Amino acid sequence: MINLTIDGKKYQAEEGQTVLEVAHRHGIFIPTLCVDEAVSAYGACRLCMVEIDRKGRKKLVASCLYQVEEGLVVTTQNDRITNIRKTVIELLLARCPQSEGVQTMAKKLGVNGTRFESEKPENLCTLCALCTRVCSEVVGKSAISLVSRGTGREVALPYYEDKTDCIACGSCAYICPTGAIKMKDGNGVRTITWPNCEVSFKLRRCAKCGAEWIPEKQIKHILNTTEVPEDFFNICPDCR
Repeated sequence: MINLTIDGKKYQAEEGQTVLEVAHRHGIFIPTLCVDEAVSAYGACRLCMVEIDRKGRKKLVASCLYQVEEGLVVTTQNDRITNIRKTVIELLLARCPQSEGVQTMAKKLGVNGTRFESEKPENLCTLCALCTRVCSEVVGKSAISLVSRGTGREVALPYYEDKTDCIACGSCAYICPTGAIKMKDGNGVRTITWPNCEVSFKLRRCAKCGAEWIPEKQIKHILNTTEVPEDFFNICPDCR
């Protein structure tokens, strides 16, 4: 076990754990908007910044990425950290002024507005990359990715075309914390809408109740990666 100190209290952690994991396990508040247990850490939002002290040398690090070390001293709250977090959330408010998730976090951090100008008030994407990570790491498709740089950075399909590896599983929509990715089933198709494009996929109907319940492309993906028989998908879970 590794011994470390967080906010003046001593804790033990397993090798390979991050500062954020240890803090959250012990009920210590560190804000995040880009963390989910289903995917690897990415350090996108930078709200989880903490101060570490290694042999008298202090610096700010992203706690979701920084792994624990023997004798590490961590501070999660001080003026320096508070100012950094408030600046970050102000930038996110300017980027996504209508995002309820960002607004809620801003209130938790004592921020009621932003001094920065919002170029696209309708934007909901915080660039947390949860969608791209779940697509790559969990689904195994990498159908979407972050493209471009600076203020033009966004989540997109390759070349912004609908000729995509997407299997319409909806994982990106489910994990999106702001509602920037939308999914709707109806009229025999599932439509997934990203901030800059929209693609529709044919749904299979249940042989018993007629409900549209799973995309044909998702069935094909499952058949190619598992030994589940195809007739398994003829009946929806409610009728099985």
